[in-house]
Amino acid sequence: MSEGPKKTKYSATRRLLLKTKLIKKAATMLVAEKEEKRVERENTLNERVPPLQLSGLSLQELQELCKDLHRKIDVTDEARYDLDVKVSKNETEIQHLSQKIFELKGKMKRPNLKRVKKSADAMLGSLDSKMTTKSNDFKANLKTVKKEEEKKEEVTDWRKNVEAMSGMEGRKKLFDAGQ
Repeated sequence: MSEGPKKTKYSATRRLLLKTKLIKKAATMLVAEKEEKRVERENTLNERVPPLQLSGLSLQELQELCKDLHRKIDVTDEARYDLDVKVSKNETEIQHLSQKIFELKGKMKRPNLKRVKKSADAMLGSLDSKMTTKSNDFKANLKTVKKEEEKKEEVTDWRKNVEAMSGMEGRKKLFDAGQ
């Protein structure tokens, strides 16, 4: 059961052929979609705004037509403004809700972690210690610190100390004190 590189079901030439076919199909679908949108736009414009016939109209009729067109423009501008306000409100609400979701998940921005170099021996040592110690008794794993009383030397005349430690006898005293 060795896990080697996975073999693909298709050869490279077959994958390339499939990819080119997909790209061609997507291009034709895109062209068809653009044409469909253009036709839909023309139909919508023809429904809402019939073609203007300006020939044979008097000055009074032209002024009435201009006033009527201005009213229609005002109505569409108001509708466009209302839609823009609705869209902006919805966008802010979506942003606010997504922020709440993000906070509820608890996935705040994580700081970049620094790499710690460990030798193989140290990693194996830590693994061994984890494997052998399976108790949850944390107090047992803590190091104990012993307080040693500091040795207080008596303050004496330094000249006497130098005279006593000089020569072979002084070295013998130092050797005996070290043991």
